[in-house]
Amino acid sequence: MDLQKFYDGQEFSLYEFLGAHVTPSGVVFRTYAPSAREVSVIGAFNGWRGTPMHRILNGQFFEAEIAEAKPGQMYKFQITSGAGTHDHADPYAFSSQLRPETASIIWDMDAYRFRDGAYMKRRRNGRAGMTGTGAADANSFPGSGDVTVRPGQPLFFDRPLNIYELHLGSWKRRDDPEELARKLDEAKEKGEGIDVSSGWYRYEEIADLLVPYLKENHFNAVEFMPLNEYPADESWGYQATGFFSATSRYGTPDGLKKLVDRLHQADISVILDVVTVHFATNDYALARYDGTQLYEYPNDAVNVSEWGSCNFNHSRGDIASFLNSASAFWLDKYHFDGLRFDAVGNLIYWMGDERRGVNTNTVEFLKKMNSGLKRLYPDTMLIAEDSSAYPGVTKPVPEGGLGFDYKWDMGWMNDTLNFFRTDPPYRRQEYHKLTFSMAYFYNERYLLPLSHDEVVHGKATIIQKMAGDYDRKFPQARALYLYMFLHPGKKLNFMGNEFAQFREWDEKRQQDFMLLKYPVHDAFHRYFRDLSALYLKYPALWQEDYVENGFHWLSADDTEHVVYAFERRTMGQTILCVFNLSDQRQEFLYREEQGAARAAAGSTLGLQLLIDSDDERYGGGTRVTEKIRPLVEPIELPPFTGRAYLEVEV
Repeated sequence: MDLQKFYDGQEFSLYEFLGAHVTPSGVVFRTYAPSAREVSVIGAFNGWRGTPMHRILNGQFFEAEIAEAKPGQMYKFQITSGAGTHDHADPYAFSSQLRPETASIIWDMDAYRFRDGAYMKRRRNGRAGMTGTGAADANSFPGSGDVTVRPGQPLFFDRPLNIYELHLGSWKRRDDPEELARKLDEAKEKGEGIDVSSGWYRYEEIADLLVPYLKENHFNAVEFMPLNEYPADESWGYQATGFFSATSRYGTPDGLKKLVDRLHQADISVILDVVTVHFATNDYALARYDGTQLYEYPNDAVNVSEWGSCNFNHSRGDIASFLNSASAFWLDKYHFDGLRFDAVGNLIYWMGDERRGVNTNTVEFLKKMNSGLKRLYPDTMLIAEDSSAYPGVTKPVPEGGLGFDYKWDMGWMNDTLNFFRTDPPYRRQEYHKLTFSMAYFYNERYLLPLSHDEVVHGKATIIQKMAGDYDRKFPQARALYLYMFLHPGKKLNFMGNEFAQFREWDEKRQQDFMLLKYPVHDAFHRYFRDLSALYLKYPALWQEDYVENGFHWLSADDTEHVVYAFERRTMGQTILCVFNLSDQRQEFLYREEQGAARAAAGSTLGLQLLIDSDDERYGGGTRVTEKIRPLVEPIELPPFTGRAYLEVEV
C-alpha cells in the first residue's frame, strides 16, 4: 500500500492490505484506526479473549498475525479510544455473519478459480453479450469487429444492452408464495415481523434458475441490487455495513463468484449496484469506528442523510481511498462488468439539494474515482443514477466531466409514465412529454430505466400506472414498452415488468410468476420476450444510439391525433416506428418530405412489419397477415398501438 496515495485519495486496492488475509502461516489482520489507543483481534481462534495488535507504518495502522486463525472463523476488532472500548466488524471483511449477528468471517478470496476466460476476452474485444442475439449481420456494420474497447467508448456503446434489474431475495423463493403471503398478512395485523430468510435461494441455486430465464427472455445483462452486507432487509442493501463483504443472506463469497461465473459462461453481463454516498448507523460497523467520526462528517449539519444514515466524508483522502477500493474490489475479485452508483445527485449537491450548491469535494472524488477505475478496468461500465441536471455526468474527466459511461434518464422515465397515466382525452395537452427526451438526449449517454423505484411505496407497478380500466391497461403497456425499446438508449427493466406484475414489489415475497397461468399475462410475457429479441437483433435500434444520425422524427407535433413516428437508422438499415396513443383509430402516411418522394422517384422501397403491439398473439385485436407493404400506403393504427417496420427493397 502506498501511504501517499492513501491519504491523497488515490489508492484503489486497500483490500489487498487491510482486513484479514490468509497466509501459509495463519492469518494476518490489519485495520486502520488513527485515533485508537489500543486495538485487539477477538475471535473464535482465541476464545474471544483478544490478541493485541501492534502499530505499523506511521502508527495509524494496526497488525497482528495469528497462526491458529483459519478461513471460516469469526472475528472482530476490539478498539479502545477516548470514547471507551467497543467491538467492531472489520470494515474490509470479505464475509460476515447473517443478521442479526455482526461478526466478520475470515475468507480466502483467492481460492475460487473462474472459468469465464472466453467471456472476458469477448468483453475486452467489445463483443460481450452478443452471443445468440441474432444480430449476425452486425459484423458488417462499422465498429462491429473484434477491436479492443477504446478509451472514451464504453462497453456496449454501439451494442445492444438489455438489462434485467433483480433483487436476489425476492425474484424467486423456495417457500410457497401463498403461504408466505398469509403469514405476512397475519404478522402485519399483529404489528409483528417474521424472518423470511428460510426462503432464500443460495447464490449457486439462483444461477440454475436465472441463467436460462435470462436467455429465454433475451436479456443480455443483469443488474443486481446491492450485494454488500447490510443489517436491515428493508434497506435492500443501500444502507451497508460491509462494503467488501458479499451478503451472507444468499451464501458465501465463492457462491457469488460462481453465480457471476455462470452468467459469464452464458454470455450474460453482470452489473452491481454500489453505494458511495452513505452507510448504516449501526454502532458495530463504520460509525465512530476508532472512537471518532472517522468515516462520517464531524459536522452535524451534513452528517446524517435524508435516509437517516451517515454520509461519507469524501473530503478526506483516506475515506476516498476506502470508497475507491470498495468499488474496484467488485470489478477485480468478482469480475463484475459494471457498477451502478446509487444517488449520484446526493454526491454532486450538498445533501442532494441543488439549492445548497455543488459539493466540490465530492465532485472531485467522483472524477478521481472514475478516472482510476477506468484506468484499471477500461472494459467495464460505470453507470450513474442521477436525476439532477448537472452537466457532463458522462463526459470524460479530461474534458471537465464526471467520467461516468452512462446515466439513467430519469426525465424520460417521469415524462413517459406521466403521459401514460393521463386519460386519453387529455393526451393532446401532454403530447410533447414523449418528444421532449430527444431535445436533450445527446447531452449525455442515457440509459432508459423502469426500475425498482417505480414499483414500490404506493407508486403502483408499471401496468397499474396505465390509464383506464383493466382491459385498457394491457394495450397501453405494450405500446409503452415498444416506445421504450425503439427509443435511443440502453434499456433496464425491473423484475416483474416482463409479465405485467400488478402487485407492488415487496422484498419479502417473490414476484407473482403464477400470473403466467392467466392468458392475458402469458400473452404479455410473450410480447415482451419477442420485443427483447427484436431489439437485440436489429443494429438500427442500438448501433447509433448516441449519434444524431441514428434517429429522425417523422411526426413529432400531431397533437390532434396523438400519433408519433420516427426512424431508427444505421448504415444499410432503417426501421420505421409509428404509434397511435389515442383511444381512436388513426392513420399515418409518409409525407413527401419524409420519404414518399423517394418512392415516387421510382424507388422500390417497401415496409416489412417487424412487430405490432396489437397483434392478437399478444392479446391485441389485430390478425397480422401482411408481410411487405408499399412505402406510400397509409398505415392504419388501432387505439393504443405501436408498430415497427423494416425498410426493404421490393
